[in-house]
Amino acid sequence: MVGGNNSKNIQAKLVLLGDMGTGKTSMVMRFVKGQFYEYQESTIGAAFFTQVLSINKSSVKFDIWDTAGQERYHSLAPMYYRGAAAAVVIYGITTMVSFQRAKKWIEELQRQGDPHLVKVLVANKADLDTKREVQIEEGKRYAIENGLHFFETSAKTGENINELFYEIAKRVAQAAPSNPSGMKLQSVTQEKGRSSFCCTS
Repeated sequence: MVGGNNSKNIQAKLVLLGDMGTGKTSMVMRFVKGQFYEYQESTIGAAFFTQVLSINKSSVKFDIWDTAGQERYHSLAPMYYRGAAAAVVIYGITTMVSFQRAKKWIEELQRQGDPHLVKVLVANKADLDTKREVQIEEGKRYAIENGLHFFETSAKTGENINELFYEIAKRVAQAAPSNPSGMKLQSVTQEKGRSSFCCTS
């Protein structure tokens, strides 16, 4: 029985949104593979990853959609965040423009009106503090005003990356129904992969 001993086996769709160059792919690579590449190619369309986390008596399998940050791919984003359990909106602390774009993403998600969507605002590139344009207090304040969880991270050093995804897994597990649909996620424990999706006009 999948739900025995009050255990939960949860499959959760997670989408990453944000401007190009904010480090979305680097964050996922750090989380899934523990790796960081100084020069990461821009994502085309979207990239897909999976990772499993154990939270107390729950096993959460994340289906992670890493969306492209270029403006020409913006219209594709609803395909990825529709039906998601969690959305991570990322900006780089070194560019105020990316913070303003992150606010636009939050507004778009709020317009979708899904009350169960776990929304997280992430200030990435904390290792570049000397080049900071967005103060941490500014990000925190915006997150509090809009009911978001907030993290400042560094994909390069790994700062707060695992903490971010564990917090999301914890929130998703808390929101999941007591009787899961029956998907046995343990059978794919530590599945890790990536495939790219290219969309052309």
